[in-house]
Amino acid sequence: MTDTTAASPVLALAGIDKSFSGIEVLRDVRLNLYPGEIHALMGQNGAGKSTLIKVLTGVFPADAGDMRLAGQAIAPATPLDAQRSGISTVYQEVNLCPNLTVAENLFAGRYPRRGPAQGWRIDWAAVHDRARALLARIGLSIDVTRLLSSYPVAIQQMVAIARALGVQSRVLILDEPTSSLDDDEVQKLFEVLRQLRSEGLAIVFVTHFMSQVYAVSDRITVLRNGRWVGEWRAAELPQQALIAAMLGREMAAESSRPDARAADAASGSALLEARGLAQATRLQPIDLQIRSGEVVGLAGLLGAGRTELAKLLCGLETPDRGTLLVQGRAATFSNPADAIACGIALCPEERKLDGIVAELSVRENIALALQARQGAWRVLSRAEQLALAERFIALLGIKTDSAETPIGLLSGGNQQKALIARWLAVEPRLLILDEPTRGIDVAAKQEIMDQILALARAGMAVIFISSEISELVRVSHRIVVLRDRRKAGELPAGSTEDAVCHLMAE
Repeated sequence: MTDTTAASPVLALAGIDKSFSGIEVLRDVRLNLYPGEIHALMGQNGAGKSTLIKVLTGVFPADAGDMRLAGQAIAPATPLDAQRSGISTVYQEVNLCPNLTVAENLFAGRYPRRGPAQGWRIDWAAVHDRARALLARIGLSIDVTRLLSSYPVAIQQMVAIARALGVQSRVLILDEPTSSLDDDEVQKLFEVLRQLRSEGLAIVFVTHFMSQVYAVSDRITVLRNGRWVGEWRAAELPQQALIAAMLGREMAAESSRPDARAADAASGSALLEARGLAQATRLQPIDLQIRSGEVVGLAGLLGAGRTELAKLLCGLETPDRGTLLVQGRAATFSNPADAIACGIALCPEERKLDGIVAELSVRENIALALQARQGAWRVLSRAEQLALAERFIALLGIKTDSAETPIGLLSGGNQQKALIARWLAVEPRLLILDEPTRGIDVAAKQEIMDQILALARAGMAVIFISSEISELVRVSHRIVVLRDRRKAGELPAGSTEDAVCHLMAE
């Protein structure tokens, strides 16, 4: 790592503001990046990391602020402008062309040519030679004439990095580069990053994995709610302090206060049990037991594996290891319909993308899952759908002029309650709620949490996933904490928010 007391920043951002439709997304954000360092950019979902990267790389113009590269003011208008100035980005999803060869991907748009004025034709021998040399810089030796799609994701990620280096980059931005890699592949990537650091390259590393931050980063900047929180040397910022900076709260000593809910839940029978359930690159082996009549909170930072676990439990993804038991019997779900048949339902995190059908009415949205379970030959009549919808509108207090109102016109909280109604209509034994209170007002959150406890009292098992630790502490009989795609531990009812934070950060 460069001694930053002597070096000047290769990239300096100060006072960066950005708003969309009057909504402030970045306010007075700063970033100092030095040559020969790996700088982790950290923050919860919505903290402003992606927006800052897009401002820096010319996707969005800044509303205010100063950006300097090697001391010179810059204002890239497009990603190509940023690239020409020496700022390259490698995204979480490899944005190369799988139908082209490795060499073609490395030099697309800038092929070496030969002939009069070098404009006649592509010099393929030079393309292949330069491609091999570029890959050798990052320790990769592969057949550059093969299609990119013939290589695994880890190799494609390396090729994307090599392409970024091939345009004379001074700054390399890596946005969640390890999300699809296994542990061995992550370590190989880190070897490459350390080599590039030793050559003087400045690297911005965005990740949600705490262990990776401390394994490879020299310096850390934290954003929270679109604002700059602070900058630290990684060696001087304990992991618990990093978590506190991201969450915006200090962590006191651990303490637990078990309450009556724990005893009530302990009497329930085991409904679902996962033994060593795992999926390569997404989730390490996890043991989990859910009992009837209990709310199990699932805690962890973004990227810890919460949604991935939920998808494995409800058939959206297939595990490659481990066993799933439902009421003591082995179960295999090839799709969500199999899970629903066993009484397991998921209310997804992205309600607008994966949940509601905005153009359909509240009635149609609520009846959707029940109709799908019954099949095309057992159509619910309009009267049956209306009776079902009106029952849940009353039960959950869904505020709508009528069951025929398009659900897209409802508030976020009422859309969320309608989605919960959809899954309650199939009478599940286990309901998985992934961030059910995100983006809704305080009153709606309160109503949804009250409903969660009411469902548990009626004997239903609930998995409650939330980024709001206060909500997990309030309604959970047990809290399972995930960290870096692994189960970090469990906490009993009555545990404090600080206890959860400590387990997330250990």
